Amino acid sequence: MHRMAQDPAIRRAAWGFVGVCIAVVTVFAGIRLTQDIPALVGGELPHPDTFERRYAEHPLLAYAHIVPGLVYLGIAPFQVSRRFRRGRLRRHRSLGRVAVTAGVVTGVFAIAVGLVFPFGGVAEASASLVFGLYFLASLVLAYRAARERDIDRHRRWMIRAFAVGTGVGTIRMVIGLAQVFGVSFDAVFGPAFWIAFVTHAAAAELWITRYPTAP
Repeated sequence: MHRMAQDPAIRRAAWGFVGVCIAVVTVFAGIRLTQDIPALVGGELPHPDTFERRYAEHPLLAYAHIVPGLVYLGIAPFQVSRRFRRGRLRRHRSLGRVAVTAGVVTGVFAIAVGLVFPFGGVAEASASLVFGLYFLASLVLAYRAARERDIDRHRRWMIRAFAVGTGVGTIRMVIGLAQVFGVSFDAVFGPAFWIAFVTHAAAAELWITRYPTAP
């Protein structure tokens, strides 16, 4: 029996955490909209020292990252789910093209956002660059493997891309947890990028090592 079939608890826990990450990203995107729209419509920018200021000053850049990112996170779970893929190969391929396109767009603008106006300073900028490139490379290599019909290699690179993509939700959770213990938002914001992305990238490698091939 395939090892993955023997670990239902691990799979449920992993999917549960993924669901929480995506929910966190979605909620904060909604909060972002409720704060940015009044500022843009009313023409009153937040204070220069606040986190919200950069979104109000660069809305096109920010939402060129946010909107495709939500599209990617909405599709990607179905793409990596073997239950959804089974018997739906044509749909899997069609949605895969949309997911890869959205992922590339959000990845490019994630790097731009991190470099143009990093609220978390050098830590945020460097993490955005390193893991943004890692995310883009994973998508490109996954697409290339699919074109070559190398399904196992395609699966491994998509898992890596998906893990880093959901890391955005963990960033928010790390920030919230740090604030509970008295660490200021400004102090933890940049390091949270490294903590979250390194953790997710490492988790992807552990998952691939444990389950090197799809059942």
